[in-house]
Amino acid sequence: MLSLVAAVSGIYDVALGVLLLVGRDALARLFGTPLPVPPIHADLNGLFLIAVGLGYALPWRDPQRYRGYLWVMGPFLKGAGAAMFAVDYVVRHSPPAHLTFAATDGALALVTLAALLRSRTPRGHASASPGRPGSRPA
Repeated sequence: MLSLVAAVSGIYDVALGVLLLVGRDALARLFGTPLPVPPIHADLNGLFLIAVGLGYALPWRDPQRYRGYLWVMGPFLKGAGAAMFAVDYVVRHSPPAHLTFAATDGALALVTLAALLRSRTPRGHASASPGRPGSRPA
């Protein structure tokens, strides 16, 4: 399940980042917002999203080893992003279309949280058996 969550989140972030870089005009029209001034802000956000999305390749390939990435980029970053979009809508009256990002980021944050909690290993259970390199003595 964690690999699937990582794949979906990675594709989502990379796609959105590419849209910010090459489809900015279309996004602005779709969401009813003016183009950013200066454009470097959208460029940097697009680059950030692509980097975050590419980072999901690590937990996609080895989800247990890279659980920390999933925690930070899923429940924390996407959850905080969803909250910020919702608050911005209420406080600054951003366009209702921005709630789409609140919904998608929030859903990905919750799905990631659920997958992380469901896949935890009980404390005290080492993944390596005693006597193997890298394992702790009992």
